Amino acid sequence: MDRFFKWLSEPMKSEDVNTWYLVNNIIPELSDLFEDFCFSFYYLIKETYLGYVFENNRSTQITMSEEDKLNHFKWCWNKTIENFSKENITFEFSENDYKYFRDFFFEVFYQTESNEMKEALGDFLKQLFNRKRPISQSDIEMFTDVYKTLERSLKI
Repeated sequence: MDRFFKWLSEPMKSEDVNTWYLVNNIIPELSDLFEDFCFSFYYLIKETYLGYVFENNRSTQITMSEEDKLNHFKWCWNKTIENFSKENITFEFSENDYKYFRDFFFEVFYQTESNEMKEALGDFLKQLFNRKRPISQSDIEMFTDVYKTLERSLKI
């Protein structure tokens, strides 16, 4: 149990973090690009979703079917990719990589009724891409999964 808690919460040494980045060929500029992609996608979902009431009551609460949620996700996904392509940044996602993001957002955003959880997703993404904070082994593995998924899909 000690090893699990250490993996989950104990900050890694900065030398170990740098070694991890080198071994996994993590490039800071690509990390920044991938952060922009994730935030653009998240904000588009958040700002256009009508399935819950924002705390400032800008939108009304609407019950959305699973099909509605899936269509909303697909629209936001395609719109984000289209917006990046306008900047000559091309992403081509495999079915598995698309499902990776779809499953994550369905679990954390679409399937939860908690506005706080939906709002906390932005904070989660900030922390995920923040290279200047203390990073645990679990943090760096999660970051690497997202990074590698986006790296595979980026067409240069």
